[in-house]
Amino acid sequence: MSKAHDILVRPVITEKSAALMQENKYTFVVDMAANKTEIRQAVEEVFKVKVESVNTVRVLGKTKRMGRTQGKRSDYKKAIVTLAEGQRIEFFEGV
Repeated sequence: MSKAHDILVRPVITEKSAALMQENKYTFVVDMAANKTEIRQAVEEVFKVKVESVNTVRVLGKTKRMGRTQGKRSDYKKAIVTLAEGQRIEFFEGV
């Protein structure tokens, strides 16, 4: 597809994703066109870790109203990456 930094859009930092980090699972917003193999390769390349599995979720954007105006939030794809035993991503350690 493209470069690893284009596939991984941003990390997801929420209470639920912080709880998953205790189970060695990390959550990222990824490119909508990326598949599990490309996501695995991108995480391994950027963070220098061994990925055990990748689960993906397509999140549909909500329709929101602001007075008379109606708008829609963007759709996005979320990836939950499980790392091999003993692997950590230091980027998330401060969360």
